[in-house]
Amino acid sequence: MLRPTNRQWWMLAVVALLAVVAWPPSDDRSLAAKFVNWAVDPRDELPVLPTQLALGLGDDPDAVAAHDMVVQQYDTLYAKGGWTRTRLQLKVARDPMHPSTERQLLTAMVVLTALLAWRVKT
Repeated sequence: MLRPTNRQWWMLAVVALLAVVAWPPSDDRSLAAKFVNWAVDPRDELPVLPTQLALGLGDDPDAVAAHDMVVQQYDTLYAKGGWTRTRLQLKVARDPMHPSTERQLLTAMVVLTALLAWRVKT
């Protein structure tokens, strides 16, 4: 029976942890994406670009004013550029690939790492 060395165990543990953190659920973001979203704005101070006003709200001047204020605040920060623009983009970032593709790649990475750890003699 082949017994894995400490190095092999650590390699398997790190890759398994990476796969768990990067694994996207079917209808939400992965833990890694959620962490990035939180890390760029931990106190939730940055505005998020709101969606278009609903058809019925276009006649409500208070709703239009509130919507325009948030858009203006967002545009002002976005126009600063640099790190502020990057933070605004990362606050709402999603996983880079479709969840099914990402799961397949993560599964392949875990399997290949396990095979590599099994073959490597240290």
